[in-house]
Parts: sequence; C-alpha cells; structure tokens
Amino acid sequence: MKTSDLFDLNHTQAAEYLKAFNHPWEALSGLKDFITGLGKSLDGNAYEEISEGVWVHKSAKISPTAYLGAPCIVGENTEVRHCAFIRGSALIGCGCVVGNSTELKNVILFDGVQVPHYNYVGDSILGYKAHMGAGSITSNVKSDKTPVIIKGDGTEIKTGLKKLGALLGDYTEVGCNSVLNPGTVTGRNVTVYPLSCVRGIIPENNILKTGGKVVKKI
Repeated sequence: MKTSDLFDLNHTQAAEYLKAFNHPWEALSGLKDFITGLGKSLDGNAYEEISEGVWVHKSAKISPTAYLGAPCIVGENTEVRHCAFIRGSALIGCGCVVGNSTELKNVILFDGVQVPHYNYVGDSILGYKAHMGAGSITSNVKSDKTPVIIKGDGTEIKTGLKKLGALLGDYTEVGCNSVLNPGTVTGRNVTVYPLSCVRGIIPENNILKTGGKVVKKI
C-alpha cells in the first residue's frame, strides 16, 4: 500500500514530508524531528507556541484539562477536548476533533479527522476525514514484541518497526469499540463494523462486517 493509494496529500501539512516515502509507515520513525522543524517555520501571526515545542493555531479550541506534549502542532479550527492526552510527536490537522480521554502518540491526523471519545491512537496515520468511533483503539505493539508485518492478499510486508498502529485511508469509518491490530491498513472509504477485531489490509470501498467478512460497497 503506497502513500498515494491511501491519502490525498492536499489535506495535511505533512504533504512534502510524506511524498518522500513510498510506504507511509516509513514516515513514522522521523516524525518527531519533522514536527519540530515544521513548528519552527509556522506563521507566528496564525500560530502561537503555547509551550516549548507546542504550536497551536489561534482559532483552535483547547480545553484547560487537555495535556499537549512536545512536539505537537494543532491546526486551524481544531478542538481538543477535556482530558485529552497528547503525549507528543503529533501533527493534528485543520478541523479535527480530539476528544475526551483520547490519547495520541507519534501520529499524523489529516484535516477533518475525528477521534472524539476514549480513543488510543499511537504510531499511526489517519487520512482525511477518517473517524474512529467511541472506544476504538489502535494496538501498536505485537504481544511477542517482534517487528510488525503487514499482511494481505497473500503478501507479507516486513516494516522493520516494533511499533506500528494503523494506517487509515481517507474517509475510513471505524465502529465503536473496535481494535485495530498492529499493521492494520484500510484503503479509502472503508467502513468497519462496531466491535471488530481488525488486522491486515482492507481494500478501498469495502465494509468489514461482523466476523471479519469483507464485502464491496454498492
């Protein structure tokens, strides 16, 4: 799954950075340094560095109980709600919602992403207008701690990463209380039923139904 297969790069400040990688997960290792460099280049009339290494657009709404760790960028008209825990290395786009008790770590959220209720998103990239239902999480470490392998259509891609959550293509909808296992990849416009255990590659324009059945959208 190439970066261009999953994401419209017109909807992220990381466009030029991501273009350098054939596969999107390759961008995660250097994300901290990229965000730090990008933050220092932002327009001071639009963004405020509210603490060292944390840049927030002046139109964004940040709850006083939210924690924003460095480096972090919060985009235009984004809302970070009560008790959100942004651990760092987080690039959050425009018009996003980071909800109550949601935890982010080493992530890129494209514009319009919603992780609004009790979500954990780590070592992941969420495409334009992707949405994770309440309680859905990314699992980013295998139980045996070995490097993550992405599997699908009889192929196996060795990522070399011990920590890799999910890569959600544009317009992905993840149902409530679903678990996205390490190395999950969804193509654009994928819908995941609630309470799903998701793994491997789900091709674009498909629905992952109860029991893991994949059907094409009509």
